[in-house]
Amino acid sequence: MRPIDRPLRTWAAALTTAVVTFAAVAAAGPAAAGGPHDDLGAEIAAIMAKPVYQHAQWGLLEVDDSTGRVVHSRYPDQFFIPGSTAKLISVSGTWHTLGGDHRFTTPVQALGQRSGAALDGSLALVAQGDLTMGGRTAPDGSVSYTPIDHTYANDVPGATLTPEDPLAGLNEIAGQVRSSGITRVNGDVVIDNRLFTSFPELDPSPDPIIVNDNVIDLLTTATAPGQPAQLSWRPQVAPYQVESTVRTVAAGGTTDIAVSASPDGTRITLSGTIAADAPPTLRISGVQDPAAFGRTALIEALARAGVTVTAPPVGPNPSGLLPASYDGTPRVAAYVSPVYAEYAKLILKVSHNLGANLGICLMAVAAGSSRCADGFPVLTGFLRQAGIDPTQAQLLDGRGGNPVDRVTPRIESELLHYWQGTPEATRFRSALPILGVDGLLAFVCEGCPSCPGKGKVWAKTGTVAGFDALNDRLAVGADTISGYLDAGHGRLHTFFLAVNGAYSADIDGVIDIGNDLARIAGLLQEQAEARQGR
Repeated sequence: MRPIDRPLRTWAAALTTAVVTFAAVAAAGPAAAGGPHDDLGAEIAAIMAKPVYQHAQWGLLEVDDSTGRVVHSRYPDQFFIPGSTAKLISVSGTWHTLGGDHRFTTPVQALGQRSGAALDGSLALVAQGDLTMGGRTAPDGSVSYTPIDHTYANDVPGATLTPEDPLAGLNEIAGQVRSSGITRVNGDVVIDNRLFTSFPELDPSPDPIIVNDNVIDLLTTATAPGQPAQLSWRPQVAPYQVESTVRTVAAGGTTDIAVSASPDGTRITLSGTIAADAPPTLRISGVQDPAAFGRTALIEALARAGVTVTAPPVGPNPSGLLPASYDGTPRVAAYVSPVYAEYAKLILKVSHNLGANLGICLMAVAAGSSRCADGFPVLTGFLRQAGIDPTQAQLLDGRGGNPVDRVTPRIESELLHYWQGTPEATRFRSALPILGVDGLLAFVCEGCPSCPGKGKVWAKTGTVAGFDALNDRLAVGADTISGYLDAGHGRLHTFFLAVNGAYSADIDGVIDIGNDLARIAGLLQEQAEARQGR
């Protein structure tokens, strides 16, 4: 086995919603049904008895929405490492704070005086924390995603790109500037990213300006054996340059592509091999200075739209040009995002880590603070308002990747129930991956014609894994899944299922563990539907 010298990142994603009131769930209590040795049936017992779970601990809470009856319960009030099911909490808080129909408006202000078609001064793009800046917006206004997002390309096999132009929002802004009558800027372009300041525990760290998730996409396509592989990359923004020494090897050979970059991130190198019969293989490289990157990208977009900027396009972001206030300055462009519910769907369907962490910062901004850490009191307030005890969770980020992060099965069940009692219930549930259909649960049913629960489980998944040097294998700290089961006749069950302390030989084994949990969820759905039928 090839050693793995870095932690594996969370690979699963989604979210769900709930049905019964908090009071009904709380009244049921952990002793209302089941216990550590609750009978789950032979098929589920066989999965849990696999050698990889020899030293692991399972947690489970399944509740009938309409009655509050606890169907299955194993350690519902014990802390478990949540992985990305923690996104249920952070996204819920952000959604509640902003509203599902909230749109981000990113304006461009003219600083200086107009002289005909010329602006003697500068343009300031005032970043508002828009997660995609048009880079994933489909013609119908929805936000596009693929089952395995490009942000996971360096860690999980099979990541792919959405078809949209990652520079679409900046291109639209540039066109609006031109339509305002400006064809020349005798000055500079500056990105105002003062909206919030992140902190180290938010990894990946959000920035108020986000273009293409602040990464460069690098797609390698095989050619003939022995020949250099073909490279395409996006978005192509100066001064970023990419060089590839990847060579194509015979069909069935090893595909192993590594990415390195200069300290400022602008010189990117790909090396390694790709098999002749391998599909195009995606890698990414991070943008180190989002404001400088956004500035250059906007100046280039303005040039494409017929607007000349006299300042050099490449260079640091001239933040010293920013005014204390924009009062009295004319707005010459503004990009308006899709609704936040579409962003929540992206975050939950693909387990978008940057978007989940961004939500913490956006809650802080909504409370009048520029410190991302101030988003946590807002999240605490939301949970209390929803009738949920916040001490049932521990969080230091929005994505579920910090060593501090813990949840009880009960808090996620109660949160799902909360949403089911709101007007957003259906939209929230639809934002979750659907087993065998989309998001990170899309591939669960491949090769399984009679896949249990297909299309009838809406759930957020999560994985936390890293290299175990002592045993030369992967330690799977947590694999989790939490959401809704279709119990038939219009009834839903909420559920949380976790295993902490499993192991795997490699990344494929980690994915198999995730599939085990998804299969258990499917079997629980079948059991619930069968009981309802009786």
